[in-house]
Amino acid sequence: MNKVIIIMGSKGDLEWSKKIAESLDKFGIESVLRIASAHKVPLKCYDLIKQYEKENVVFITVAGRSNALSGFTDAQTFCPVIACPPYGDKFAGNDVYSSLRMPSGVAPMVILETENAALAAAKIFALTDEQIRNKVIDYQGENRDILDKHDHDLQS
Repeated sequence: MNKVIIIMGSKGDLEWSKKIAESLDKFGIESVLRIASAHKVPLKCYDLIKQYEKENVVFITVAGRSNALSGFTDAQTFCPVIACPPYGDKFAGNDVYSSLRMPSGVAPMVILETENAALAAAKIFALTDEQIRNKVIDYQGENRDILDKHDHDLQS
């Protein structure tokens, strides 16, 4: 079973995380939402990572401000980690640098849009799951069709 574990730094990240879960559902991918701050409860966070990595999951981390969660998660697991930090109006959006700048040997991918984070997870699973692969191909085709329609409408 393909599963994505969405770890949030706090309950304040819930709405953003729900958007990711809704997009994963469209690809037929199960998701589990958990809260575990790498700053405030690192041992709980570690235990969650170790619990779920046994299932060969993809982790999506959602944390704003100082995003230690993504790097911490990635450093503790062999599973793919996708950082999808919510937009922050404070600091002119510069919070994102805490997701982008990682130490050596720590490599979560960073994707800023909820739908695209789900798509990245789907593409990872699509490498070995034909049903998800077909859903990704269909999704991409639908996006191409929309662009073609918009271009056609513009020319009419």
